[in-house]
Amino acid sequence: MKKIIILFLLCFAIKGNSQQSKGIFSKDPIINLENWQKHKVYFGFFLGFNSYDFKIDYNAVSPDIQVDKSIGFNVGLVTDVRLTEYFNLRFEPGLYYANRILHFPPDPGFTSSSDAIREVNSTYVNFPLLLKFSSLRTGNVRPYLVGGLSANLNLSSNSKSIDDNKDERFRVKSWTTNYELGFGIDIFSEYFIFSPSIRGSFGINNELIHDNDPNSPWTGNVDSMKSRAVLINFTFH
Repeated sequence: MKKIIILFLLCFAIKGNSQQSKGIFSKDPIINLENWQKHKVYFGFFLGFNSYDFKIDYNAVSPDIQVDKSIGFNVGLVTDVRLTEYFNLRFEPGLYYANRILHFPPDPGFTSSSDAIREVNSTYVNFPLLLKFSSLRTGNVRPYLVGGLSANLNLSSNSKSIDDNKDERFRVKSWTTNYELGFGIDIFSEYFIFSPSIRGSFGINNELIHDNDPNSPWTGNVDSMKSRAVLINFTFH
């Protein structure tokens, strides 16, 4: 996923430069909200979708745990602080709902078929602090790149539970950290800015809480389990 995001960023930057050099957006449109981004601070909100996955590392070679992903939703607020003409600092606290189903490879320790399946529902409160780099504005369009760090509070975490997978309880930590990379485009309308964006989120620390039994068929061979996600947001300023 990281390679795909980096490839998108490179293609986006090259395409933006080529379009500006060819003058594709040079038909003298009516400039909307011409002085809007000269404001020191402005606010907005976003709605969007996500697709969360797990990156799983193992202690020893074994069949992989398969992860079924589904589409979740995002909603949150945006605070944007103008640093320079091209750089902005953004704080985008939001609520991210995600669902993943884990399919474990067959193991003698499983007593029924349901033992090989665990559903992980997550409701993250995401606190990202991002640096936004915008290109030159062309008419009513301004592409940008964005990246930074975030912390997630999982409201669905069961980290305090003493029960584990033997009691059909798959445990994950309450707090995790991530780094995020993405790109988007500011589209200036007459009354507001519409800003679609796509971003990759990559977990830094292990989210899994291992079972009490070190030889657990669910977590015994798992070294770490880190969330990663594709986030698509539609922001309005």
